[in-house]
Amino acid sequence: MTRIRYVLDMVDFGHTLFGLPFAYLGAFLAVKGMPAVSQLVWITLAMVGARTAALCLNRLIDLEIDRANPRTSNWVLPSGKLALNKVWVMVLLSLALLFYSAAELNPLCFKLAPLAVVILWVYSYTKRFTWWCHLILGLAIGIGPIGAWFAISGTFDLQPLVLGLAVACWIAGFDAMYACQDIEFDREHQLYSIPARFGERGALAFSAGFHACTVVFLVMAGIILELGFFYYAGVLLAGMVLIYEHLIVKPGDLSRVNFASFRINRYVGILIFIATLMDIFL
Repeated sequence: MTRIRYVLDMVDFGHTLFGLPFAYLGAFLAVKGMPAVSQLVWITLAMVGARTAALCLNRLIDLEIDRANPRTSNWVLPSGKLALNKVWVMVLLSLALLFYSAAELNPLCFKLAPLAVVILWVYSYTKRFTWWCHLILGLAIGIGPIGAWFAISGTFDLQPLVLGLAVACWIAGFDAMYACQDIEFDREHQLYSIPARFGERGALAFSAGFHACTVVFLVMAGIILELGFFYYAGVLLAGMVLIYEHLIVKPGDLSRVNFASFRINRYVGILIFIATLMDIFL
C-alpha cells in the first residue's frame, strides 16, 4: 500500500481532474449528445495511460534537476522511494494502455497515438532550450479534447482545434504562475522558463495573458460549435475563477500560488463541462 501511495503521489493522480473534463467535453460535443459508454471508458483509459506515461517520463528525465532543487528534492523519485526500473515499467505499461485503448476506439486514434507520445515525451526536454515550455506543456494536454473528438467521430475534424487551444492557454497560464517558485534555481542552472526570463512580475503578466486567451478561445469554440446560453454562462464563471487566481497571487506574494494553480484551477474544466452538458441536454 505504501508503494501504491508513492506511485499515486509521483503521478499526481488527483490532478487528473485537470484534463478529463475537457476530454469528455470533446467527446460530448462531437455528437452533441451522449457518446456510447464503451467509448467514454476507452477515452478515460487512454487519458490515464497517456498522463501516467507523461508524468513518469517527466520525473525520469528531470530526475537530476529535481534532486538539486530544494523544493522538489523530497519528491518520490528524487528521494529514492521508488526504484527507477519500476518507473520505467510503469511507462511501458501506461503506453501499452494508451495504444490498446486507442485501437479499441478507432483506426484514426491508433494512428495518431504515436504523435501524442512524441509530444508528451519531448515536452520534458523543452525547459532546457526554450522559455515557451509552458505553452508546449499546454499543447501536450490540449490534445485531450481533440483526441476525444476524433475518438467519437473517427474523422479528422477542425472544429475541436479551438477547444484544444483554449486548454493549452489555460495550462500554460497556471504553469507559468507555478514556475515563479523556481526563478532563482532556474537561472542558476541555466534552465528556461518565463519567470526566469522575465521575472516574477513579467511571468504573472504572461499568465494573465494566457488566461485571457483561454476565455477568448472558449468563446470562439462556442461560436463555431453553435452553443448556447448555459455554455457561455459556464465560460463566464470559469473566467471569474481565473480572475480570482490572479487576485490572490501577486508579485512579491506567492504564498497562495499552489492553492491558485491546483486547488482552484480544477474547477475551470469542471464548470465548462457541466455547463456544456446543460447546453446539450436541456
